Amino acid sequence: MSERQGGDTGGREFHRVAEALRSRMDDGTYPVRSFLPSQRDLAEEFEVSRDTVQRVLRELAEEGRIESRQGSGSRVLDGRRVRPVAPPVQETLESLLDQAFGRTEVVLDVYTLTAESLYAHIRVQAERLRRRPRAPERIVLRMILPAEDLPVPYPRARADKDDVRLRDRLHTITRRATDSLRGLLRDLETENLVRSAELHIRHAPLTPAFKLYLFDGDVALHGPYKVIDRRITLDSGEEIEALDVLGLGARLTSHVRDTDPEARGSVFVDSWQEWFDSVWEHLAE
Repeated sequence: MSERQGGDTGGREFHRVAEALRSRMDDGTYPVRSFLPSQRDLAEEFEVSRDTVQRVLRELAEEGRIESRQGSGSRVLDGRRVRPVAPPVQETLESLLDQAFGRTEVVLDVYTLTAESLYAHIRVQAERLRRRPRAPERIVLRMILPAEDLPVPYPRARADKDDVRLRDRLHTITRRATDSLRGLLRDLETENLVRSAELHIRHAPLTPAFKLYLFDGDVALHGPYKVIDRRITLDSGEEIEALDVLGLGARLTSHVRDTDPEARGSVFVDSWQEWFDSVWEHLAE
């Protein structure tokens, strides 16, 4: 029994009609500035109630795809330029890594100031694998770090810009984190928890102003480094008033690739993946 005949198919019929009309507008069946069939004709074609058609038309109007006027019908607009988009998804590095490690292959590209945060999160995943083996068979990790001879603006001593001790400390932290990460991935192979684990690191003459994590070209986790005043203690015990950036705890926003290549999430992820690949190929060594 059709909805028009009294059956209740709920939202399923609403979405069926809405998607059909969107598809027809996208493929040119109903070109821009043309008029949609009347509500009566649409109801008869899709075998739904006039109420369902009216609700669909209201939604399409809210999306900017059509404009409806009393007595004139519904005219198609170029809604692809003004259609509302979903807000960025709020995810964390931990949650995205947890999802990634639930698949058979983990593919991750990273651009960061140091590898300290990433190592801490990968170590958590490794411990989870040891407690409860899961799906990953292969891990492929590419990381772009700043070149060691780059005069980075942070961290640096506030009193003396030429003091290199904080820069040396930064390089020590980075080397320690990358060595630990390499050893951790090697242990996962040795323990047969994953079939293969690859870590590729290149250095670029760029000072990261943001963190970027790209998961298999489908999800981008991105966030700026915030410059702060803080006191840094050297291994010698000496304290230095410094300008530094927040690493662990920095706010990040995730963007998900959509089936629509022109959707905001798709454009964001694709643009940053292209940026990463270009730096990897042309600037990083």
